[in-house]
Amino acid sequence: MLKNDQLAEWDRDNFFHPSTALGAFARGELDNRVVKTASGVFIEDREGNKLLDAFAGLYCVNVGYGRQDIAEAIADQARELAYYHSYVGHGTEASITLSKMILDRAPDNMSKVYFGLGGSDANETNVKLIWYYNNILDRPEKKKIISRWRGYHGSGLVTGSLTGLELFHKKFDLPVEQVIHTEAPYYFRRDDLDMSEEQFVAHCASELEAVIEREGADTIAAFIGEPVLGTGGIVPPPAGYWPAIQAVLKKHDILLIADEVVTGFGRLGSMFGSEHYGIEPDIITIAKGLTSAYAPLSGSIVSDKVWAVLEKGTDENGPIGHGWTYSAHPIGAAAGVANLKLLDELNLVSNAGEVGAYLNKSMAEALGEHANVGDIRGEGMLCAVEFVKDRDSRSFFDAADKIGPQIAAKLLEQDKVIARAMPQGDILGFAPPFCLTKEEADTVVAATARAVKAVLG
Repeated sequence: MLKNDQLAEWDRDNFFHPSTALGAFARGELDNRVVKTASGVFIEDREGNKLLDAFAGLYCVNVGYGRQDIAEAIADQARELAYYHSYVGHGTEASITLSKMILDRAPDNMSKVYFGLGGSDANETNVKLIWYYNNILDRPEKKKIISRWRGYHGSGLVTGSLTGLELFHKKFDLPVEQVIHTEAPYYFRRDDLDMSEEQFVAHCASELEAVIEREGADTIAAFIGEPVLGTGGIVPPPAGYWPAIQAVLKKHDILLIADEVVTGFGRLGSMFGSEHYGIEPDIITIAKGLTSAYAPLSGSIVSDKVWAVLEKGTDENGPIGHGWTYSAHPIGAAAGVANLKLLDELNLVSNAGEVGAYLNKSMAEALGEHANVGDIRGEGMLCAVEFVKDRDSRSFFDAADKIGPQIAAKLLEQDKVIARAMPQGDILGFAPPFCLTKEEADTVVAATARAVKAVLG
């Protein structure tokens, strides 16, 4: 077995890590962690540290670590058929079965699922399909996509543009011109503190109307949004937000993409966020919870309405010119089938709702009165604590103070609990595996309270 020092050296010399301060890491100014094993909600590194992962990797290990049923399904598939493509009508038992399982769980108006590898490529697929859709309908100018500030939809060229976070635009010449951003449903950060939630929802809808009027409805193809803002701060929408937004979109014949990479398959205590909030999407993006990250797999679930036009397009123009070598990879599909079975067998979606509500309630009880806690929010197995310099005036810390990262680091140092300092604002995010128990939730809350006290008093 390789020694830890050797691995650390190779890591710094050879491995290009995503979302990392590259120079600082290469110089050894940032720690590296080599993860060795995991079970339930815990991971263990090669130094012997056992850490409670209260962020499920990157909101993705939904069923928890170490599930042998999924590991065996992957191994069995690899032995029987490691790979065959899905082009020109080819499939496998795993890919066909998983397609049916997804459609059985999806909203009633969904028709087919196209498979990719990650949420970024799924959203790239969605944009291509929508452009194709409008070309088939002889609407070549209807191509712009409206996204929201603080939304996260990937880090490719188009998907990085759809993402509404500064980190993913800065120095990349993004966003591209076909992408427009509008107001996020972030009530806590509203400009007018006297505005009620109902007024804020009306304001968000009005802002969307203004964007459409400015750009021209005949140029706008789709609106993309996460049911709950994820990486932008874990922000559930105010009551009435989605009905108000959908009314505007329907008025102007603009398609709706529900990006359910985080919320799909149970994170909110419902199978889909669309179901949870009464969203009626034309396309749904899925990824993380599809396999609980046991293998890379994503999907674009296409509605009856969109599918009918895609069929028309291929009847008129020949086969659709889109595909990936690894679309519907049989090993990923086998992981997906086993994962969805496990969600049902262990009642994990219900547990996400029940224990998630307990986690949010307990966090509010522990930290709700702290002078530097401005907001505690969440839905299902999602929770966030937002820190402020002064809660009465809702003034924020300077970004250079790095309060969120300091608290996340202290949480890890003192109690070996992993939470995520969100990339924009002093926000500590939690998204544990769905198998989290109430006792483990208590551990997370108590550790967070200690970390906050250590940093902010």
